[in-house]
Amino acid sequence: MNILVTGSAGHLGEALVRILRSQEHKVVGVDILASDCTDVVGSIAERENVQRCMEGVDVVLHTATLHKPHVATHSRHDFVDTNVTGTLNLLEEAVLQGVKAFVFTSTTSTFGDALSSSPGEPATWITEEVTPIPKNIYGATKVAAEDLCQLFFRNQSLPCLILRTSRFFPEEDDNKKTRDSYDDANAKANEFLYRRVDIEDVVSAHLLAMERAPALGFGKYIISATTPFEQKDVAELGADAPAVLQRYIPDYKAEYQRRGWRMFPRLDRVYVNTKARAELGWEPKHTFRSVLERLKEDGPVLSSLAATIGKKGYHPSSFDGRPYPVDE
Repeated sequence: MNILVTGSAGHLGEALVRILRSQEHKVVGVDILASDCTDVVGSIAERENVQRCMEGVDVVLHTATLHKPHVATHSRHDFVDTNVTGTLNLLEEAVLQGVKAFVFTSTTSTFGDALSSSPGEPATWITEEVTPIPKNIYGATKVAAEDLCQLFFRNQSLPCLILRTSRFFPEEDDNKKTRDSYDDANAKANEFLYRRVDIEDVVSAHLLAMERAPALGFGKYIISATTPFEQKDVAELGADAPAVLQRYIPDYKAEYQRRGWRMFPRLDRVYVNTKARAELGWEPKHTFRSVLERLKEDGPVLSSLAATIGKKGYHPSSFDGRPYPVDE
């Protein structure tokens, strides 16, 4: 199968190219940055470049994006050029080429202000039924790109599946209070309960999506680690998350005490992956429970694939000890 992977120098793009090549697919990686996984150096915002890359392609895995780390360093026009115009170029050329499946990597950041933000409020139970309320240009352009995918399915019958991924990048938290209060591995382990997914599971979701797209036609799916919590827990999660976790996974406490770790006092949201598991047949391997079992054996929080891909960085310089600048 001939597969085009956009954003091939990025975390997910590289991971997809690595796995697909190991499965002996013919893969073309495109990115504005040269890398071992990039075959074509160029921008998806340039239609002629997209046209060259799309020749003979059966499946498009579109991961290229400007995202949250770029909000404070790039203009809103830059975001529109890459995230909207770039996606439109790919969709147009995919139709002309007769592509069989188009998988668009979106983000749970699209939900934005739909999330709970005040201490003591119930956690927000986030499913695909929740209407996104973007709070920055990143979220707004990703929603616009999602709408373009739906339009091309509706009007051009292009099978398009949208994967709204939660956090999977290995950088430190952008919130200074979290960085100062929690060991980085501690924070990431906590996030597997409600807002993180391992890159290995993101890859498997994309592979399933490209197989299922022709039959499903169109769909939006939250791609996040399976939570142990239930919707009935949202009020207590917003007030005392450790007490709820103690009921579901009581042995976490001993391991956390051994390490001097702490659970977050409250959760503001829970991403729910039920639809992706039911319709894509996706079953993430990396959950809070599996992470906990690795920790008991002094193993890592993240997968070996995450370690192989490593931290790539988003900018050529550092920003006062932060992984990237934040647009306040």
